[in-house]
Amino acid sequence: MSDELKALSERISKLEKAVFGRTRAQRIVHSKVEDDYRGATGGVRLLIDDKFFASKRGLGDTRAALAKHNYHYSVQAVHITLNRLSKPSGPLVVFKEGGKKVYAQRK
Repeated sequence: MSDELKALSERISKLEKAVFGRTRAQRIVHSKVEDDYRGATGGVRLLIDDKFFASKRGLGDTRAALAKHNYHYSVQAVHITLNRLSKPSGPLVVFKEGGKKVYAQRK
């Protein structure tokens, strides 16, 4: 009888995962892998880890630094990445100097 209950419990668990999906905590952990430097976001994360944003940097400086690390992306792709990483919960902060956005590491 306990084998039947165990089998039913496993089936219910599988069905719950299929219907309700993963929890929010599992999605967040999955999406923020520390050592994953793939794509434009990964390249900017690599620059953050290298302390590139210790001083204020613009979009052009960021693209040049990404190119040195063999990350070649369009202006739009890097701009969107910087905007996403400079949200209130992100690792970067954005300022406007002379009408241009500059990015620095959040303290």
